[in-house]
Amino acid sequence: MEKFLVFIDAADDAMCMPLSRMTGITVAADATVLVNFENSLGPNATEDKRTFATLTCTADAELAVFKGLVQAINGKAGNTDGVITVCDDVVGTFIHPDIVSCTISLDA
Repeated sequence: MEKFLVFIDAADDAMCMPLSRMTGITVAADATVLVNFENSLGPNATEDKRTFATLTCTADAELAVFKGLVQAINGKAGNTDGVITVCDDVVGTFIHPDIVSCTISLDA
């Protein structure tokens, strides 16, 4: 079963990406984690674009956020339906307690 990662940063701004399109997780700055994906334009896109979610987290908690996300992906956080909500700013739920918000960048 394909797993999907969900990011919601506003009432009408959300992204659901298949895990198979994730290219990595990086630290962009203190308290800033990027979850990177292939662009949503598809593999034949002529533009060099990428899609990513920026997770704002507690300072110096980036490694803990990495581990929490990987554990959720691997099923260690109670996920059974293939949908993993990483960040929901609207209702205030996050995959890890050190995540405080997120923003979505599509084909940036």
